[in-house]
Amino acid sequence: KKFKTRSGDTVKLADLLDEGIARAEQKLKEKGRDKELTAQELDAVKKSVAYGCIKYADLAHNRNHDYVFSFDKMLDDRGNTAAYLLYAYTRIRSIARNSGVSQEQLKSAASSTKIKLDHPKEWNLAKCVLRLPEIILRCLDSLLLHTLCEYLYELANTFTEFYDSCYCIEKDKKTGAIVKVDMSRLLLCEATASIIAAGFHILGIDPLQKM
Repeated sequence: KKFKTRSGDTVKLADLLDEGIARAEQKLKEKGRDKELTAQELDAVKKSVAYGCIKYADLAHNRNHDYVFSFDKMLDDRGNTAAYLLYAYTRIRSIARNSGVSQEQLKSAASSTKIKLDHPKEWNLAKCVLRLPEIILRCLDSLLLHTLCEYLYELANTFTEFYDSCYCIEKDKKTGAIVKVDMSRLLLCEATASIIAAGFHILGIDPLQKM
């Protein structure tokens, strides 16, 4: 069904996007992100969140079914939304930065480090990561992108369970200095982030390094 205002007028896409940016900026300021991000970073974040949320809200539903349009649900950072996935992605990317391991070191480790799957949550994350080719083929067969959205949401949740149970970085409790970096788990983090970024690329969502 057409998306219309209460007066019955059809909403223009430009107005819809502008409203999304205004609401995203307001939500970011409510969380104090404007005090932690530069003006340039804040501008990039509000655009990525607003545009990403509007696209994702449309693509996350079966295109053969109607859905109720809601800005509040779109911009919610909980549940199956672009805001939640963008937040999950930036959190994963921050793990490598906090570990002090460079991208070059990660690339080198990827070819020489054996991935250990001793913990059940490591195993669950690895299995979820490996499902990407299957999901892409299903999308190609059905031409329904909500399958990809559901997978990315499942991957983000599976990662959260992994990260809550499996320490990637160990720090000294007194000094805060890094004592140990689990490279195997760090590579699982990077694999997860890479797949989410690939999903964003397919869905037309701009990933962020900070949010």
